[in-house]
Amino acid sequence: MNIEALFEQYGYAVLFIGLLLEFIALPFPGEITMLYVGYLSYLGVLNGWTALFLAFTGTTLGMTVTYVIGLKVGMPFIQRFGKWVFITPGKFYKTKKWFNRRGNFLVFIGYFIPGVRHITGYLTGILGSSFRTFAVYAYSGALFWCISFIGLGNIFGSQWDNLLHTIESYSLSIVIILVLLGAVAWLVKRMVQSSRRKTLKGDEVE
Repeated sequence: MNIEALFEQYGYAVLFIGLLLEFIALPFPGEITMLYVGYLSYLGVLNGWTALFLAFTGTTLGMTVTYVIGLKVGMPFIQRFGKWVFITPGKFYKTKKWFNRRGNFLVFIGYFIPGVRHITGYLTGILGSSFRTFAVYAYSGALFWCISFIGLGNIFGSQWDNLLHTIESYSLSIVIILVLLGAVAWLVKRMVQSSRRKTLKGDEVE
């Protein structure tokens, strides 16, 4: 049964339940679904705002479930059996330290990388990131992801399937561009912070 047939039969429930289960590890075409939902909102069959709310809610709920599983099950498992797969306490600590400093952006941008978005929730929980930090990056990324695909489906209307083929053809290039933009933003942030520290030190000397 294809996406069109599912929506004819179950409507909004397909969007919410499908995205919820996708993040818990059920194969579900999230991008295709949201592009099609955008197209249906273009036709007036579905309400775009309702669809966006349900997509965002299903996505964030699914991500939160994976975070909790990673935190409650994954982390104790790694601590107990990690040595058998060469994950020593030292390696685990270094990975956790790196992730807390630089890896959180992966949670945000990971939505646009097939396969990556399905593990970031588990990974964040396993590495023991605080729920607040997880929520900031995961929920803002989810909103951006849902708005992007539903919005594009609405804008392109009947050409939504052609847009999908284009995205699939250039998905790697798009991901690289997004990663580069993120890296530039991070470097600019570091430069600004460094400049501020130097300014503060100069003021203290004076």
